Amino acid sequence: MADYIKFVDVTKCDGCRACMVACKNWNDLPAEPEDFNGSIQSHSDLTANTWNVITFNEQETSDGNFEWLFRHMSCLHCNQAACEKACPESAISYTKFNSVVIDAEKCVGCGYCVQNCSFGVVQLATYKDKNGSEYRKAQKCTLCTDRLEQGLQPACVVACHTDCLIYEEKDLVLAEANKRLGEVKERFPNANIYNPQGIEGTNTIYLLADKPSVYGLPENPKVALSQVVWKDYAQPLGKMMLGATTMAVIGAAISNAVRKDRSEGDHDHE
Repeated sequence: MADYIKFVDVTKCDGCRACMVACKNWNDLPAEPEDFNGSIQSHSDLTANTWNVITFNEQETSDGNFEWLFRHMSCLHCNQAACEKACPESAISYTKFNSVVIDAEKCVGCGYCVQNCSFGVVQLATYKDKNGSEYRKAQKCTLCTDRLEQGLQPACVVACHTDCLIYEEKDLVLAEANKRLGEVKERFPNANIYNPQGIEGTNTIYLLADKPSVYGLPENPKVALSQVVWKDYAQPLGKMMLGATTMAVIGAAISNAVRKDRSEGDHDHE
């Protein structure tokens, strides 16, 4: 199966927020009304129950006017995801669609993924069990993996009326991204394709009208070497050693029990 990725061309976005509504509807996420904070941006940031936000940045142009720079903000589904590296319970994994998803059954709400996410995407939701005790679960955009499994496109992509969002084969997306970059350079001299290689690229690629920092994005995000060593080497080795130790203990217990039975049997025959 060919790799598919999501392409976000911010130069086509008109800030309609249809993608936000579609995301809420499909994932059955509760509404989160916010007080007016001086901006027409509806939500200040992503939360555990708001997985998609359109950001509004007002930028002055060279002729003294201004224009809006919009960005569809959601999980980028990194190829080397810091959240996956940080999770001690293997609750975060990659699907066959290269989306990064969280298994709520395995998540213990430790928050390490929240602390380590390169983009501030992952957040913790608080719930109550039947006894009224609170517990937490990490939540974020899933790239609509459940829809992809049914042969459907992500809900946000379907809702976009300007083709700002597309979900297509990777080679076609990259070709379109480079084509569009050439088309918008005259209007946006700082335009660039955002697909950071410090994390081996992402499965949501942006065409930005200005530098990543203007949109609140890190210029060159990387996963800490300590996380890579811990997740890919130390943790598997530790589990292997723990498994060996456990088997040694069980084996010793069985051997002792067998020896005891044999000893008692020998006494019975005396």
